[in-house]
Amino acid sequence: MKIYRRLLVYAQPYGRFLVPFVLFTLISVVFNVFQFALIIPLLNFLFNPVSTADATRYAQTPTFSLSPDYFKDTFYHLIYQAKTTNPLYVLYFIAGMIVVAVIMTNLFRFMAQQTLLRARTLLVKRLREALFEKINHLHLGYFTKERKGDLLSRLNGDVYAIESVASSSVEVVFKEPFMLISYFVALFAISFKLTLFTLVIIPISAVGISAVTKKLKKEAQDVQSSMGRMLTLMDETLMGMRILRAFNATPFVLDRFAVENDFYRRVSLDSFKRRELAPAFSEASGVFVVACILVFGGSLVLSSQSDLQASSFIAFIAIFSQVIRPAKAIVVAITNIQQGQAAGERVVELLDKPVEIQDKPNARPMPPFAREIVFDNVSFQYGDKPVLKNISFTIGKGKKIALVGPSGVGKSTIADLIPRFYETDQGRVSIDGVDVQDYTMESLRAQMSFVTQEIILFNDTIFNNIALGKPDAKLEDVIAAAKIANAHQFIMDTEDGYNTTIGDRGIRLSGGQRQRLSIARAVFKKPSILILDEATSALDLESEKSVQDALDNLMEGRTTLVIAHRLSTIREADEILIMEKGEIIERGNHNELINQENSIYRRLNTMHEVLQ
Repeated sequence: MKIYRRLLVYAQPYGRFLVPFVLFTLISVVFNVFQFALIIPLLNFLFNPVSTADATRYAQTPTFSLSPDYFKDTFYHLIYQAKTTNPLYVLYFIAGMIVVAVIMTNLFRFMAQQTLLRARTLLVKRLREALFEKINHLHLGYFTKERKGDLLSRLNGDVYAIESVASSSVEVVFKEPFMLISYFVALFAISFKLTLFTLVIIPISAVGISAVTKKLKKEAQDVQSSMGRMLTLMDETLMGMRILRAFNATPFVLDRFAVENDFYRRVSLDSFKRRELAPAFSEASGVFVVACILVFGGSLVLSSQSDLQASSFIAFIAIFSQVIRPAKAIVVAITNIQQGQAAGERVVELLDKPVEIQDKPNARPMPPFAREIVFDNVSFQYGDKPVLKNISFTIGKGKKIALVGPSGVGKSTIADLIPRFYETDQGRVSIDGVDVQDYTMESLRAQMSFVTQEIILFNDTIFNNIALGKPDAKLEDVIAAAKIANAHQFIMDTEDGYNTTIGDRGIRLSGGQRQRLSIARAVFKKPSILILDEATSALDLESEKSVQDALDNLMEGRTTLVIAHRLSTIREADEILIMEKGEIIERGNHNELINQENSIYRRLNTMHEVLQ
């Protein structure tokens, strides 16, 4: 239950839910017991004549007191008065009382469930928000190790499992015990000896139920993990549909999905069997207990030494039949809790992930960029794999620095260290002489724009993709940014212009159009610092030239870090850094590097000209 206590924190404050829930439940239980207790006077009236002593006793108005006998005598006094007037009035009175008791029982039960429902939905809302917030604050390295499908499974399947279990847990703790206690109080009042007998034989069913539910937690973990793998496979298939069909890989994907889906079916089947077996075993054992009560209780009724009357015994059976329902509900809840605990552990594991990159307690807003960005002997590694080794260089204000080198040498990592997507392992990155870790991340990133090698667009309108994060953006500013990125013309050619929805990841646009939208998004922000990671890689030659001209105008007076494979786009850079195996091995401007004999840049430039 430790996991659930941790998760129930998200339903705080408990008082506004727990107090009315307990109150409504108690009232419901009282009326529920009362409606079955009315069986005794009804049967006595129909089948047992009132003795002279009882007639004398019930003819008198009882003296008020808070004892149970007062309420009992008052009730029988009303029945006696009605009987002396017209015996049928007694039937009307008791029947009416039963109807009222049933109505009140269900009314307050409904009110208790509504209160619980509000707590349940609030818990799920806050839990999903907490999970989503945690995911959005985890460092980027976390997502290179985790499957997206597994994260989606935790956000949806695991939270749904917790949602249903949360209400079961509250009922197990508060509602069902109250009902059981109330029922047993009534049972003890009817027959102390018979109730003790039931308490002796009831634990028999608990042993079997415990054995049935023992493996539910492990099976639930397998089910949730399998669902995560299937969601990952579905996402990869949807995103790579074109490639899968081009390489005739559809049968391969179908086989992988079928294998995983069959595993999910088998573990789910085992879980369902065990989950359904528990309440079935509980119900069967309940029937066994009732049969034992019939034998033992019947013998007490037939015994001349017992004061248990037939009417009381029938009421006892009726009330005890209601004990089975909350007992069964507790068994089902315990079964669900075992399953939900696996989901809860997965959710708590994600909630407990440390946010490795966050603002320092004394972090300050970054003032407008004024002088330079400095990499001072910076080293970085992913896990145990070194990526950067002793990187040092300076980007002066208004300067354009280019990074060149094969894939995997750390160029994008250098770009990610400036906005603190990652933290350095050694050395430091500073802006205007202040370590970037001393600035708040929001103010730091507010002065930067990014155009990444991977085109990231959202299933929204063109306007909202360009004005990302600025809901109050003006249309004229968005149009101006689109014109600079050479995107305005194709936007106006779409169905709804800037209000056109571009589909998942911009699938309704061509690759060049998607890239120009991402450039327009960077332009719109009017940044002091630009980070361009292969910004023109998806453009045709004509578009590349027009966009490059626009980027040149944009970069005028702005500090820019460019990562490029096309050397033609960086010839005007103030300094070009050639990287290999995480180190800077050559540096200089285009003319300096091209004039160096045996320089790697000169060789790369020659190869580029041949390919052109």
